[in-house]
Amino acid sequence: MNDQKFSELYLLLGHEFAHPALLEEALSHPSLDRRRHGGRDYQRLEFLGDRVLGLVISTALYRDDSGADEGSLAVRFNTLVRRETVADAARLLGLGAYILLGRSEEQQGGRDKSAILADVCEAVLGALYLDGGLAVAEAFVLRYWAEFMANSSSAAKDPKTELQELIQRRDGKPPRYQVLARNGPDHAPCFTVEVRADGIEPASGQGGSLQEAEKEAAKAMLASVDTHVHKASKG
Repeated sequence: MNDQKFSELYLLLGHEFAHPALLEEALSHPSLDRRRHGGRDYQRLEFLGDRVLGLVISTALYRDDSGADEGSLAVRFNTLVRRETVADAARLLGLGAYILLGRSEEQQGGRDKSAILADVCEAVLGALYLDGGLAVAEAFVLRYWAEFMANSSSAAKDPKTELQELIQRRDGKPPRYQVLARNGPDHAPCFTVEVRADGIEPASGQGGSLQEAEKEAAKAMLASVDTHVHKASKG
């Protein structure tokens, strides 16, 4: 990438790299002929950037909504870190114009593929973190996710829908709900429902109707999955 392109991107990112090779690595798609260009593609930095994004978003949500429970925070979190949202942030940034692609991927419209945009955006975030620290990475996320953050509370999907989409992305069977108990009088019942999904610990929830109890169970499972992923990223 030439110096002018770097300068343009520095302005968009809000950071001038002390180590430009990090940014070039973050922009390099696996289709690029690395024998000619040298170095790695973006995949290692994408791995790092995904974890940095999770930390920044979860911290911002914790600060933004002090009254929200864990399940509600998990629903918003999953909305904000999903691949579609990351790709939209990359489009807002105009990142596609700076991706380094091989000829074949270029001809196939790789610059506007959501999967590539999301990967590169996370890789750039990883590069920002390594070059400038957490404060620089956080400023980048808060700048380009601001609109999504503002809308995430109302745009967040029903917990049952959110959970089903999450399970589908993991290639698992749809979540299965089972009534464990029904207590209380007819005019004020309390249902306890358990949800199960392959590879995930069962979770339960309670509510005054079956629908409400199922939503609470779904929220509990979403929170459990989010906690497990966060712990795994630490380990």
